[in-house]
Amino acid sequence: MPAPVEYFGIRHHGPGSARRLIEALEVLQPAEVLIEGPADLSDQLPLLGSDQMVPPVALLAYPKETPEFASFWPFAVFSPEYQAAKWALTNNTPVRFIDLPVPWRVPALEREEDRDDETGEETDAEQQDNTPPQSDPIARDPIGALAQAAGYEDGESWWRDVIEENPDPGPIFHAVADAMGALREGETDLPDFEAAREAHMRLEIAKSAKANERPVAVICGAWHVPALKAKHTAKDDRALLKGAPKAKVTATWAPWTSPRLATATGYGAGVTAPGWNRHLWEHPNTDQTTIWIAMIARALRTEGQIISTASLIETERLASALASVRGRPRPGFEELREAVVACLCYGDPILWHIIETKLLLGNDVGEIPEDVPAAPLLEDLQRQQKKARLKPEALEKELSLDLRSDSGLFRSTLLHRLNALDVPWGQMTDAGKSRGTFRERWVLKWEPEYAVRLIEHLIYGTTIETAAAGLLAKRMGEAQTLGILADLVFGAMTAQLPTAADAGTEKLADRAAQTSDCLELLGALPGLAEVIRYGKARETDASQLSGIFLKIGIQGALAMNYAARNLDDEAARGFRVSMQQADGAIRLAEAGDVLDNNWATALNRIVNDPQAARLVVGASARLLYEADEMTSDAAVDLLGRMLSPGTAVADAAGFFEGFFEGAGQRLLYDQDLRGCVDRWLITLNDDTFTEYLPVFRRVLSELDRTEKKRLLDVLFGRKGISTGRELIPDAEKLWKPHEAMLIELLTKGQAHD
Repeated sequence: MPAPVEYFGIRHHGPGSARRLIEALEVLQPAEVLIEGPADLSDQLPLLGSDQMVPPVALLAYPKETPEFASFWPFAVFSPEYQAAKWALTNNTPVRFIDLPVPWRVPALEREEDRDDETGEETDAEQQDNTPPQSDPIARDPIGALAQAAGYEDGESWWRDVIEENPDPGPIFHAVADAMGALREGETDLPDFEAAREAHMRLEIAKSAKANERPVAVICGAWHVPALKAKHTAKDDRALLKGAPKAKVTATWAPWTSPRLATATGYGAGVTAPGWNRHLWEHPNTDQTTIWIAMIARALRTEGQIISTASLIETERLASALASVRGRPRPGFEELREAVVACLCYGDPILWHIIETKLLLGNDVGEIPEDVPAAPLLEDLQRQQKKARLKPEALEKELSLDLRSDSGLFRSTLLHRLNALDVPWGQMTDAGKSRGTFRERWVLKWEPEYAVRLIEHLIYGTTIETAAAGLLAKRMGEAQTLGILADLVFGAMTAQLPTAADAGTEKLADRAAQTSDCLELLGALPGLAEVIRYGKARETDASQLSGIFLKIGIQGALAMNYAARNLDDEAARGFRVSMQQADGAIRLAEAGDVLDNNWATALNRIVNDPQAARLVVGASARLLYEADEMTSDAAVDLLGRMLSPGTAVADAAGFFEGFFEGAGQRLLYDQDLRGCVDRWLITLNDDTFTEYLPVFRRVLSELDRTEKKRLLDVLFGRKGISTGRELIPDAEKLWKPHEAMLIELLTKGQAHD
């Protein structure tokens, strides 16, 4: 006679399910434990018994030839499957997986019967939560259906009340099986993949029952219990599995993180609050509420909030009262959250939001034994780290690199590629300052979660180089603006990824030809200028971007005049920033006279356009003045007109801010400009001066304490006070022979060197 089979329908990552399951296994003492999971990965289960295996961890598997089709099976310390495996290993009880093998989950692999089909359609791949899409709403969310029948708004709340947080739930596994049986009563056709899963599990269960005399324990999702208990012939089940796809599979364990167990991260079998679930697992007693409130108080105090003992008592009382009113056995994290906001955050949810993520999602990172084989990207990273002689360390470590040496360039390239993969093991401390030189300074600090990110990016390639190129190519395809695309191209060139860089360059050219948006055109110039100017410090060929830069710069210059018209204050400030950044990029790239002339013409058009925003007009005039495209006399004349009594105060203030903000030092050294401003300020009445005082403060905020004192000195005509410079009549004529003498001396000095 086959051994009796006990079915335990659980909720994935449910601490209450896990606790009741361990209690049931202790009573049953099964001869074998069968767990819903890929049957061909059962040999990985013994590793869960290692003391070095610290959840959350994930079982990772992929076809050896196509690692981009990787699947993950996460386990938390409160996952019923994890606790069942640990119990079996501790009690020397055989344990194995019984679900479909991994190749069934790979869309690139066809079943034999599918290959014979003229349509050539492939089987559906299982999603990361191991549950394919369902058309039946009850099948998609059976717990939600039960919750609705019980009068709850959502399945999460109902399951926690009845199972997870109920101190005396009774014979829950039988009750859950009966409820699921009622939901599946009258069920007709299942999706092919789901039918194959349940057929495979039934065959595996029957095999174990036949081979054992004592009971067999089956741990599976609650939804499957009625189908696994139902009578089906082995012949019919085998027919559903005919022509199974085959492939060599590589499997390993990888560190996981608690936030990745949350539904909010897109994990279909996730839970709302992994941090709360862990709390329930670690504190099964009636003091769950008190301990949770104490954790909240500690987190708020860490953020500098003053939390009194009396407030904590009132918080617990309010949470318990809310739970009682709602008919719940004890306060859940929702009641506790509302009580905390009311009693500890003074009704302000912003304080709660500061600590919410850390408490509800947690920040746990799993660990795996050192002898566990790593995923391809991790293996490649280890090889690269060894070659670069860089050891991952938890503490911060400074690193200075010389890009002229092979080792320095190799290390820099590795760090840039990892950054492209969202793995900021190294962060540049002087980003933007050392570009154009052959020096880079980094701070290295390794975080365990970086391994998880690499595994997540396995779909883009099996090496650091190919994965970084693949991910950048994907982001280039999704880029919505020229500026973002230019930054991605710069990242690809910095990381020595020519294929991705070439693809991005083509997209830049195509998009530049299609857009007429002035701000988008201007926004692309800074990133392109960095590539063109600073590519010389690396083994990159940025020459192909020079033509694109020239084209985009001219297009942007032609569109500027119309784009600067009739802007409100916020739009004008944004336009000014884009224009100034584009101006800096043009100066940096040194693209030639054609672009310089077009740019100067565009700025002059804005200056002379009565419809242009005055803030933008002032900024344009300053850019022309600083580039020697506007003489000092012309600048004084323009400033005099813009700040004349006949100009509206708002327009005058806008021009003043645009011309002087960030360049207030000019008031120290240019007497004529200072006189224009002085005469304008004197004409303002008290109320108007007070209204525009913030503008004046912004302009003068760039001056340090000494410069402000000098400005007051020159305004009040104080004698004997040096302004740092002295204007000499006919200085331009005197400078020419002096400049020639200096150049001659410097030239002779270089010749001697």
